[in-house]
Amino acid sequence: MVFSDLFFLFAFLPAFILAYLAAGYADRKLFSPLDDHKFKARNLVTVIFSLIFYAWGEPVYVFLMLFCVFVNYLAGLGIEGSGKHRKLALVLGITLNLLILCTFKYLGFFAEILNGFGLSVAAPKIALPIGISFYTFQSLSYLVDVYRGQSPAQRRFWDLLFYISMFPQLIAGPIVRYQTISANIKNRTVTTEDFAEGAYRFLLGLGKKVILANQLSEISDRFLADGNFSTAGSWIGLLAFTFQIYFDFSGYSDMAIGMGRCLGFRFNENFDHPYTCNSITDFWRRWHISLGTFFRDYLYIPLGGNRRHQALNILIVWFLTGMWHGASWNFILWGLYFGVIVTIEKYTILKYKIPSFILHIYSLILVVLGWGIFYFDDFGKLGSLFSALFGNAQSASDFTSWAALTNNFWLWIAAITFSLPVRKLFKNARGKWIYRTVISLLILFCSVALLIGATNNPFLYFRF
Repeated sequence: MVFSDLFFLFAFLPAFILAYLAAGYADRKLFSPLDDHKFKARNLVTVIFSLIFYAWGEPVYVFLMLFCVFVNYLAGLGIEGSGKHRKLALVLGITLNLLILCTFKYLGFFAEILNGFGLSVAAPKIALPIGISFYTFQSLSYLVDVYRGQSPAQRRFWDLLFYISMFPQLIAGPIVRYQTISANIKNRTVTTEDFAEGAYRFLLGLGKKVILANQLSEISDRFLADGNFSTAGSWIGLLAFTFQIYFDFSGYSDMAIGMGRCLGFRFNENFDHPYTCNSITDFWRRWHISLGTFFRDYLYIPLGGNRRHQALNILIVWFLTGMWHGASWNFILWGLYFGVIVTIEKYTILKYKIPSFILHIYSLILVVLGWGIFYFDDFGKLGSLFSALFGNAQSASDFTSWAALTNNFWLWIAAITFSLPVRKLFKNARGKWIYRTVISLLILFCSVALLIGATNNPFLYFRF
């Protein structure tokens, strides 16, 4: 099940809202405002709907997630205890989480590598559980936060299950750290403004996905999927993918953040208009912020950060960032590509005053080329793409290329406009709720119209 699905919008979500409201009524009747259990029924409803949401596409892997939560529940209790076993509980918990992730995500990839060295190893065919990278990292953050004393261990299994399985952020993030919402599991408030802001944010994300990303995907696939490139077509397809992946992933994050706000949780922002960056370092401070800060706080700084072996630390983080995105050599290459650029920037352009427009153009070119590496797991097609990008193609342009620009003129204008921080211009405008209501209704109407009869178009980050 996906957020940009008619069944989710008009069946699952309304059913959840009604059940949640009924549970809220039960909580108020059964518990006092000072009771530690005053959200018990609402949390239980959220867990039940989250498990249904996750099981909709692959019911077997619900049991895997439940097993992971149980392991982390026991590890958390062991970590909070006193004595020498704290570190052992942490190491065992982290090891088991990573072992499960590697088994389902990387075992086949490792088998292929061994086969490449002449060893006969059968490559297992294991389906990748949706969202495993995200909920594994959330589990790791829980264990480390408890070990560092930044959050207490969760004494109730159902509350930890609530944190890890909460459906707004379960499948594709943002990666929500335990310390961010631990206090709100038992005690939170939702004002009318919270609900209105959350609903508006959810619909903005829906529009990004359905109105922009899905339409841009048709252009990117048309020019990139078959591997037959003209120079103009390769650039058009790559630019379409550049906008597609931004609106796809930031749209999902907006929807998750919006639903979380409606439930009383304030998830951290995951995107800050990354295509306005003035360096690759700046780009990665703005793109998938929750992943970047996770690697910074739980890996880069413990390795030594800027204090020692900085270049090596950066390359390790970026190698693992590429690996996190998928079990394929192109993702590793993509990670190292940005790792090398970030390392070079530390010692060059970040130390000098260079006109911002030059830095902006430089950054965008490198980002767009990076998405080319990200798109292709076939190195033959990847090589053909880069040859075509720089003029080594059968033709410089063709009618199809120019038609993709002219026939989709307003789509390109919308993509450029909404990748800029235009929403901030109206944040404190007078009568904002009037225009927000109008915008929300227009987005909902256009999205539903596009979804009717459309083929399934899942979020790109579901595969990670």
